[in-house]
Amino acid sequence: MRGHAVVIGAGIVGATTALALRREGWGVTILDPGEPGGEQAASYGNGAWLSPQSVIPPAMPGTWRKVPGFLRDPLGPLAIRWGYLPRVAPWLLRYLWAGWTEAKVLRTAQALKPLLEDAPVLHQALAVEAGVPELIHRTGLMYIYPDRAAFEAEAMAWRIRQQVGIAWREVGEEELRQREPALDRRYTFGILAEQGGHCSDPGAYVAALVALAAREGARHLREGATGFRIEGGRLRAVLTRNGEIAADRAVIAAGAHSKALAAAAGSPVPLQTERGYHAVIASPEAGPRIPLMPSDGKMAITMTRGGLRVAGQVEIAALDAAPNWKRSEILRDHLLRSFPGLPRDMPAERVKVWMGNRPSMPDGLPCIGPARNSPDVVLAFGHGHVGLVAGPRTAGLVADILAAREPDIPPEPYDPRRFD
Repeated sequence: MRGHAVVIGAGIVGATTALALRREGWGVTILDPGEPGGEQAASYGNGAWLSPQSVIPPAMPGTWRKVPGFLRDPLGPLAIRWGYLPRVAPWLLRYLWAGWTEAKVLRTAQALKPLLEDAPVLHQALAVEAGVPELIHRTGLMYIYPDRAAFEAEAMAWRIRQQVGIAWREVGEEELRQREPALDRRYTFGILAEQGGHCSDPGAYVAALVALAAREGARHLREGATGFRIEGGRLRAVLTRNGEIAADRAVIAAGAHSKALAAAAGSPVPLQTERGYHAVIASPEAGPRIPLMPSDGKMAITMTRGGLRVAGQVEIAALDAAPNWKRSEILRDHLLRSFPGLPRDMPAERVKVWMGNRPSMPDGLPCIGPARNSPDVVLAFGHGHVGLVAGPRTAGLVADILAAREPDIPPEPYDPRRFD
């Protein structure tokens, strides 16, 4: 056995990392106080997309002009709570700077592409091994627009995707009608990403991966990590509220809860909480044949095992701030407008709402790499909107780093020291 590795976090990144390390001969303990795939986790409530094309950072050239609107409109697709602005201002400036020019966006896309490449294929293989092959679907993803002019307003993002080698094709009005007959007729143009896929129950999928890791010898403890005992630059133990767990290596994959742990390992990073919402309609009368994202709503519409899920919204607020459930209602109402076959007088009990915390870095890239105080502690968090899709390749990169071998993916863009 190589030694004992503690993986902190049982979300998609922690689950895939635990599997990767166990298969390389590490003894593995997974620490997480919550239920794997439970409703408390971002891995439960995300948009369910497996999108290799999600290489564009949240901020684009000109986004800075929209900041006053973000502040004025608490229910817009991206909002910042006024009381939180002083705390988030430095992060927001870095966020805007990361997308200041097309060249900067292109560099981010080039860095993200290898982390997302072939994700639906990788997830499908994992789902088969975990005994849940029915949860991963490789049927493509489609972005829909009222007309070509609306698409042209986003042409830079699609041009950059082409530059980094991501394939997509245009879908005209007639084909769109054939593909999605239930879709509102105001949409007349689409972009089809045929390599994309989705997960029809992300929470159950993550739970199945953790269970698979346990079957292969990993130990899962319902415990939260509080810090590390590092002596002479070498990790000796992971600290918990109930004592120490002896460890040779540790991986911080606790999502939005990773910031304090990273600081405890000597790597303070500008991790921010980017809250997202979803609404799910049970037993829907209408919906898409493949997952869709309308340009005028910026939300993912996906048929899941629990019903028709619409997920999106970005709200910059404190980790412990109360949810604003009107944001889920906005998603629901946009979903109703997108599919006229859904009843407008739907009883409240048919709609389930959720809010979760995305762990986001200001430059749109995750932190994956050794902590400053010890190479034995590796950071693996901050994926923002691409945590689900990036899970398997993040796990492979972490395994490469802990094995001190040349990684398949260049690790430099994700190095936590870029914020020093």
